[in-house]
Amino acid sequence: MSAALVDLVPRVEAVARSAESLSDRNPPPDAAALAARLRATVLRPLLELERGLPPPAPIPFASSMPSLEDALFQLAIDLTRACAGDDRAALLEACAGAHLLVTTGDGANASQRREQLEACARDVAAGPHGRLRVRADGPYLLTGMPGMWTFRGEPIAAPPIAALCRCGKSGSRPWCDGTHATIGFRDAKHPDRVPDRLDRYSARQFTILDNRGTCAHSGRCTDALPTAFRVRVEPFVAPAGARADDILRAVQGCPSGALGAAITEARAAELVDRVRAPAIEVSKDGPYLVTGGVDLRDDAGQEVARPQGASTEHYCLCRCGQSKNKPFCSGAHWYADFHDPVIDPDKQPTLFEWVGGYPALLRMTRIFYERHVPQDDLLGPLFATMEPDHPERVASWLSEVFGGPKLYSQGYGGYSRMISKHVNKKLSEAQRSRWVALLCRSADEALVAADPEFRAAFVAYLEWGSRIALENSQIDAEPPKGMPVPRWWWVCDATPSARAPSRPGAKGAIVEPAPAEVPGPDEPVSFERHVKGLFRAMDRGSMRFAFDLWSAADVKKHAAAILARLRAGTMPCDGAWPAEKVAIFERWVAQGCTS
Repeated sequence: MSAALVDLVPRVEAVARSAESLSDRNPPPDAAALAARLRATVLRPLLELERGLPPPAPIPFASSMPSLEDALFQLAIDLTRACAGDDRAALLEACAGAHLLVTTGDGANASQRREQLEACARDVAAGPHGRLRVRADGPYLLTGMPGMWTFRGEPIAAPPIAALCRCGKSGSRPWCDGTHATIGFRDAKHPDRVPDRLDRYSARQFTILDNRGTCAHSGRCTDALPTAFRVRVEPFVAPAGARADDILRAVQGCPSGALGAAITEARAAELVDRVRAPAIEVSKDGPYLVTGGVDLRDDAGQEVARPQGASTEHYCLCRCGQSKNKPFCSGAHWYADFHDPVIDPDKQPTLFEWVGGYPALLRMTRIFYERHVPQDDLLGPLFATMEPDHPERVASWLSEVFGGPKLYSQGYGGYSRMISKHVNKKLSEAQRSRWVALLCRSADEALVAADPEFRAAFVAYLEWGSRIALENSQIDAEPPKGMPVPRWWWVCDATPSARAPSRPGAKGAIVEPAPAEVPGPDEPVSFERHVKGLFRAMDRGSMRFAFDLWSAADVKKHAAAILARLRAGTMPCDGAWPAEKVAIFERWVAQGCTS
């Protein structure tokens, strides 16, 4: 270990002790946690590098050392500079740990410090499309800053150098917090994994390739084309089961690269691999979906061996820690019951969140513009000169309208830009009506949410928005200037929680609260035990526009009005409560509405 690296070890320990001292004197809530995280994510991998060497001289603790933020930032800068000349994965892991701690702060200099880290990190080896290093028995180490996104298409602000959890146990997913080192995580492939075997199925225009040993079991192919990609039927692929263009679209949509296409026995990347920016999607309760040719290297910096027929443009990396084919996903997250933390289960979702975000809307718009528009007599000529990325533009617009991130405004220019695309087009009512009808059909084919609440809002916007477009497209139109992108919401408070689904397991089903207990004659009435369970999920849903019937604070605030309606028999709307239930609520109010 170089003298500079030997110096880093005691400096990390000194910063950690400084945080602990600060926590002891004037306890900020995060100081002790910062010290623990420093030791788990920065000091630990640095100590791995110096095994077998004499311990470095400790740096005496000084209460007058630079501020904690300054010391941590300088540590991150020095680690980054060290990584520019030393490509060992353990050093890169320590650097990633420091970057996360610096970039998650919200101090006055946070933005400036992030820019400095980004500039310094450009000297660290990353390749033209970004790089992922698979740390032995540890995290994925990300350099080159490819875009990161949630499964809904929302951007994730990644540190310039990042460590992504792959043991599945980090408390700060998707970021590594060092847990893998304490639980004995191992990344060896399992001997009874599905064999690496490339199967070929001859179709009319091309050969379909399939490697079950690479499959992440996303279900995208079987959901989209069940007649061509068959569940629990052999052979898995039926080349005559669907149209060639639909099969190719399903092959292109395979996130793991298990599916491919070949011409004259060679994998035809130009058929399967889209040209897209490097990106990593943190899928819902599943793997990292990597696209755009992000370079994949092992702990020693060598290219990771890939299964037969695998794509280098897209692949799935295990995130639950249970794959039998590490680092690639084998679908084990389904059987391991792997789930990300639910941040706020009671939050009313936006239309964007409910539909599944940008990826779901993009599936729909691609089917619309690739399958239906070209062969339609009314719409085909209208869109004959559209931009190649038109499906992405429309999906971005709908994402923003439905309450998602400002993908259209930031990527294409906002409302004025959208209106400019319709000016003087002289759209007809027949074209408008056909656009709505075929987009609804595309939503069905893309398996976009079909529950009545979402479709009511979805169709309402298509009708409203298309009529605005029709109006603005006429020769004498004068579109108003400076209008914001509209934000669409659930129609007439018909939200997913406003109606109890009639079918078990239906999307939107809400777990009922525990049944209300009957309080004893002299027992104080508790909201959680005796009152909350009196209100059903459908009662709560019908009143969510005003207040939450499962919130003690909300019910206490409106207790007098609720009691009046209960006594009058007008609440709930499907029938009055029996007298004994009303009496429990009366007792709770009389006792001061205790929680």
